[in-house]
Amino acid sequence: MLGVKVFTGAAAAALLLACAGPMPALADTIEAALIRAYQTNPQLNAQRSQVRATDENVPQALSGYRPKVAVTASAGYQYTDVLTTAGGTPNTLVRSNVHGTNAPRSAGVTISQTLFNGNQTANRTRAAESQVSAAREGLRVLEQTVLLSAATVYMDYLRDSAIVEVQKSNVRVLEQTLKQTRDRFNVGEVTRTDVAQSEAQLAAGKTQQLTAESNLTTTRANFRRIIGSEPVALAPGSPVDRFLPPTLPGAVDLSLTQNPNVTAAMFGIDVSYLQVKVNEGALFPTVTLQTSVQQSYEQSLTIFRSFGASTVAQLSVPVYQGGAEYSLIRQSKETLAQQRLNLEQVRDQARANVVQAWGQLVAGKAQVQSAQSQVTASEIALNGVREEAKAGQRTTLDVLNAQQALVNARVALVTAQHDRVVASYSVLNAVGRLSPIVLNLNTNVYDPSIHYHQVRDSWAGVRTPDGR
Repeated sequence: MLGVKVFTGAAAAALLLACAGPMPALADTIEAALIRAYQTNPQLNAQRSQVRATDENVPQALSGYRPKVAVTASAGYQYTDVLTTAGGTPNTLVRSNVHGTNAPRSAGVTISQTLFNGNQTANRTRAAESQVSAAREGLRVLEQTVLLSAATVYMDYLRDSAIVEVQKSNVRVLEQTLKQTRDRFNVGEVTRTDVAQSEAQLAAGKTQQLTAESNLTTTRANFRRIIGSEPVALAPGSPVDRFLPPTLPGAVDLSLTQNPNVTAAMFGIDVSYLQVKVNEGALFPTVTLQTSVQQSYEQSLTIFRSFGASTVAQLSVPVYQGGAEYSLIRQSKETLAQQRLNLEQVRDQARANVVQAWGQLVAGKAQVQSAQSQVTASEIALNGVREEAKAGQRTTLDVLNAQQALVNARVALVTAQHDRVVASYSVLNAVGRLSPIVLNLNTNVYDPSIHYHQVRDSWAGVRTPDGR
């Protein structure tokens, strides 16, 4: 039993007690796994690309402030044969004949500038900026989701690998128990029933081992999918209670201001409100200024060259356009009301998530202590049953049942330790603080504002800031 007890302590340490001592030099830590997931997870990188695409909404909206320039040019060949008559006096006719070919060509530039359009451009720009802010909050949501998934699958692998070791140890003990039972049967100390019970328990133990190995294979595949590498020599994982608010009310209050789902919903209200203003701007007059310059050659046989320039201010006052503009205003107001209600729903959900995660964390702490006591008591009980069985006071079935109770207790301890760590990350996620900065991860933090400032005031160019 000494070997079994040593394994039990090792299995417990392999999961939680990272703070008990330094990490092995070659072990992969949960912090390193989180860094790899943060840097290489394809879903997260795709969301970053989506945010960069949303950044382009701002320069598109700002284009309404800028002039529009068009250059036109034409060239061709023209044949003319005209015979005209004109009356000079009542009895006199003047005949003229124009006959020949020419090559008309011209070039011109037209510049148009919107001076006023009901503040539609200003409101579109502010709406685009709010969309960028909402997209950044959406990126924070996915960052938290990926980090939570990475921490969870890391602990899943530790749990499942520990359970495999528990089941392997159980099979070894049951094989030894079966051998001892058969030896005792051969000398007439036990019956064939005892042997059959040992064989049945060993078969059940092997089934449990195969199931645990299958679960570990699935977890290994998920580890590779989320974190981007195969799990090798994983170090213990530890909870992140040090980053959590000290009380549940404090955690709830923090989630209502820092949870990215809540802040994204707030920016959604801003976008909807500004869309109302944009639609209302369609009812205002529009003032534009247009300047044109054109140089022409040989437009006709009689005119060799001509030059023209003009500047025209135009006022357009919408009176009635079929009612579509009024419908758009009413529709956008309903959308605004919907977004405000959606914010309340998101806040309620954030509050509920914090309370649920906090409850799981509190329960997880108690479950670890209870499971540790269960393992200790089960080991003592198994040793006692074995000694009593040697004295003839217990049957083989009693020993097998005590052994299975110990296995169940060890599995419960491993699972409780796993749940304890994952619950702490879940609370941090529900609060809205599961980020590389808060976790002090040694990695470069992606800053979406860099790309935004690179493209915001760009007037021209098709290459992206990264050179594509």
